[in-house]
Amino acid sequence: MTHILDRPAWNALASVHSQFAEGTPLAKRYAPSIVPFAAMQDDTPESIAALTSLPLSGETLALVEARPIPAIPGFETIIDATLVQMLAEKPFNRIEDPRIVALGEQDAADMLELATLTKPGPFTLKAQSLGRFWGIRMNGRLVAMGGQRMRQPGFAELSGLCVHPDFQGKGLGKLMLRFVAGEISAGNETVYLHAYKHNEGAVGLYRSLGFAIRSDMNFRVVKRAE
Repeated sequence: MTHILDRPAWNALASVHSQFAEGTPLAKRYAPSIVPFAAMQDDTPESIAALTSLPLSGETLALVEARPIPAIPGFETIIDATLVQMLAEKPFNRIEDPRIVALGEQDAADMLELATLTKPGPFTLKAQSLGRFWGIRMNGRLVAMGGQRMRQPGFAELSGLCVHPDFQGKGLGKLMLRFVAGEISAGNETVYLHAYKHNEGAVGLYRSLGFAIRSDMNFRVVKRAE
């Protein structure tokens, strides 16, 4: 039996995030200015063809599925990796910390700069369109952040979690994870996240904070040929 999170992008775009969906009943994607995730209804030639018609020349698509991802003709593979999808084993308590502030549009450039430096995953200036983000500033500098990305009925993805290299090892990553997870749990949604399977340090940290691996996930980023 399939789980709603086996196909997180498709089930987000077909439900809670339908207002962000571009495409057809056979293939959908988020607006590329927000996030590059896309998905097909199924693996039929018709759905694959519909997917290939979505991006313009030079644009990328990010695919994440529990099942194998079929070959996408006419596209160059940029990333082909295995992720783990991890679910919170129980709701997180809501916490408070005076250092943590809500981030808004005025923070978008600083958020993108931090994400570009630390590479938590696909991130854009409009990432906040999908959910709330929070961060910690020190001397006016954004040094840590975390927020929400894909959502399905009853579930919300914790994403964009990163800490500036100059401030790592001070517990800020754990703090931001617990804070964002607490905010998601307060909305009666189950928290989940993705991490590269080979990143044993991150996976171990998430386990220690109350997450368990639900499934391996195939992750592929492809670029349409120029």
